[in-house]
Amino acid sequence: MDSIVHFEIPAMDVKRASAFYSKAFGWTFDQYPGFEYWTVGTTMSDKEGRPTAPGAINGGLGLKGKTAPDAVTVTINVADIDAALKNVESLGGKVTGKKSPVGSIGFAAYFQDTEGNVIGLWQATMPR
Repeated sequence: MDSIVHFEIPAMDVKRASAFYSKAFGWTFDQYPGFEYWTVGTTMSDKEGRPTAPGAINGGLGLKGKTAPDAVTVTINVADIDAALKNVESLGGKVTGKKSPVGSIGFAAYFQDTEGNVIGLWQATMPR
């Protein structure tokens, strides 16, 4: 079973959004160097940033429609992103963006499900 491993929150004003979530829930934010995208820490994590509590996930915050989707999005971990995209299409979903490398850590892609929701896919290049 593939599980949700990440979420993304889009923001028009990243400083305002990060301040809000930090004050409201105690979340932490770290910007990727040279990129308008921030990791969102919502739970205790190991040195690689992976949550240590079963079922917990961390996320990302980016500029709405630019470095983050237009709406809050969850991301599903898959073993083979290309196969997952083909399967989504065969079931009536629509691929909304090509598979893209994320540095050297993995690949991301997005699709629209049969209900119009945008969902992310993640394939790590290193074992989890």
